[in-house]
Amino acid sequence: MPELLLELFSEEIPARMQAKAADDLRRMVTDKLVAEGLVYEGAKAFATPRRLALTVHGIPARQPDLKTERRGPKMGAPDAAVQGFLKATGLNSLDEAKIQRDPKGDFYIALIEKPGRAAIDVLAEILPVIIRTFPWPKSMRWGARSGKPGSLNWVRPLHAITATFGLETEEPDVVPFSVDGIEAGQTTYGHRFMAPSAISVRRFEDYEAKLKAAKVILDPQARKDIIFADAKELTFAQGFELVEDQVLLDEVSGLVEWPVVMMGSFEQEYLAIPEEVIRATIRNNQKCFVVRDSKTGKLTNKFVLTANIEAADGGKIIVAGNERVIRPRLSDAKFFYETDLKTKLEDRLPKFEQIVFHEKLGTQAARIKRIERLAAEIAPLVGADVAKTTRAAQLAKADLLTEVVGEFPEVQGLMGKYYALAQGEDASVAAACEEHYKPQGPADRVPTDPVSVAVALADKLDTLVGFWAIDEKPTGSKDPYALRRAALGVIRLIAENALRLSLMKVAASALAGLSVKPADAQKLPSDLLAFFADRLKVQLREQGARHDLVDAVFALGGQDDLLMVVRRVEALGKFLESDDGKNLLAGTKRASNILSIEEKKDKRTFDGAPDAALYSLGEEKALAKAIGEVQAEASAAVAKEDFAAAMSAMAKLRPPVDAFFDKVRVNDDDPKVRENRLKLLNEIRSATRAVADFSKIQD
Repeated sequence: MPELLLELFSEEIPARMQAKAADDLRRMVTDKLVAEGLVYEGAKAFATPRRLALTVHGIPARQPDLKTERRGPKMGAPDAAVQGFLKATGLNSLDEAKIQRDPKGDFYIALIEKPGRAAIDVLAEILPVIIRTFPWPKSMRWGARSGKPGSLNWVRPLHAITATFGLETEEPDVVPFSVDGIEAGQTTYGHRFMAPSAISVRRFEDYEAKLKAAKVILDPQARKDIIFADAKELTFAQGFELVEDQVLLDEVSGLVEWPVVMMGSFEQEYLAIPEEVIRATIRNNQKCFVVRDSKTGKLTNKFVLTANIEAADGGKIIVAGNERVIRPRLSDAKFFYETDLKTKLEDRLPKFEQIVFHEKLGTQAARIKRIERLAAEIAPLVGADVAKTTRAAQLAKADLLTEVVGEFPEVQGLMGKYYALAQGEDASVAAACEEHYKPQGPADRVPTDPVSVAVALADKLDTLVGFWAIDEKPTGSKDPYALRRAALGVIRLIAENALRLSLMKVAASALAGLSVKPADAQKLPSDLLAFFADRLKVQLREQGARHDLVDAVFALGGQDDLLMVVRRVEALGKFLESDDGKNLLAGTKRASNILSIEEKKDKRTFDGAPDAALYSLGEEKALAKAIGEVQAEASAAVAKEDFAAAMSAMAKLRPPVDAFFDKVRVNDDDPKVRENRLKLLNEIRSATRAVADFSKIQD
């Protein structure tokens, strides 16, 4: 089947836009093909700094013919309606229509056949539209045509369009279209410097091979593999080790079409700067990788760069140029670092009085005071020293006002740790300056030092309670203050450190420290708890657990100890994997369903203890006895927080519940017996609520 080759050749495409642009091109073209009835076999898109390319193979040569029926007017309808029907369907007379029998009357039906078009004609129609409507985040116009209405917007000036279509075994055709005066053809261009001449291409295999011969590696992943392998080999050969950086690797591979890896160096004196600052300087300014000594594990004064050319001098001028740029950058970083060390962290705090955190929540200074107070309250709950925790909370944000963090925001917190250690602070206080931001994502490390944990919880809970108080909650996909991430951070801090906290109490304490109070202050902690429940469901789902079990536990009310919720959910999940658990769930659901129907019918509930004197069958007596024993045993186990034992107790209900439904007719003819048996079903529901609300569990 035929194959499409499309290339859009332009000036430099920013590296950060390339991956999405390639995906957008693939999606837009294939969606249009499918919408036109051209179902393809496979598609792959590529991006380099100068081109977007797409290959789609297995496209039918023609669209399928379409046959549709169009319903017309009733027989005997006015002539105007008939003539409109004939004109719309292309029929010459009603003799060409069918008659459809219908209870409302007999209607004319037109059978319309639309022959499919050649795929190349469809492509010639859809490709210009896709190019003109391409969703670049930023685009421009250029040249003499830029002032004309409808002129093309593109990320950078577009120079050529390659578009061929045809069978692999035949010479392909050029898809006939033009955009803004640029005619589609089968000419592209090689590497800007090493092979800039025009290249004639036919189909994808030929195109990719000719580009490689012209010093262009089309596939971004292939460029990444080359850079990574060559950088590892180059550093290893000199007894060093590459500091891997996937984000930087992605970016660098988007800056070159023919990657050539080289190594440069800088003065030893700059190694006195913290490693993270050296790395940020070299990474941000020159897009280079840093290098460690494989024996000591410390950074060396080497760096790895990626050029886009095979230089005649082996890259000496390129390396020297990078060194010349990096040297003053490191000199600036060294100056910033040494300047920062001259001012104590606490001496920076008064400046926070002039910095607004949020217009409704006050200044950064007020926020720091709130975090101090809340962290001191949390400290005893997590086993942290109160004085150290208070000091850490006081200093944790101070590095935001330093020169280094102003230049490299990504090292905030980390620099706070370095500056705290330099001024002689306790190691736990210094660690908390860095770790109170953690965890910032699902893969981020969770602090374990109690002081760090206390400050991290205080920081995140103050944020959550504050924005809840001013009604700035996340909505849909919008979460400008990263409140979902903060809540997941709280959950991980609690769960992974096995902490016992009442979230309702801590949230109420955080609320008390706010100057702004919501209209319904008592409702806020419970609303926030519901938000935590939703986040916990997300967390457990990602870990492979069932999110409906979280609902079943939270439905009991008063469940604000997240560690206990997690443990109860884990025990419940294991129980429901067993035959006893599955069958008891089925029996409980059956009891609940019967109760719901009968309560709706009688417009009443069946609360209260059953009357033992009305038991006439052994299965009723056995179930009543089992419920009493199990309820006491399960409640005692829950009180001891032994949820596995509580589930084992619940398992004892399975045989009497099965026997009851097998032998007993609930809706007995005697109203009193019926009511008593419904009360017994209610006892089943009540007994299982010792561990969870089984009605919330999905089958």
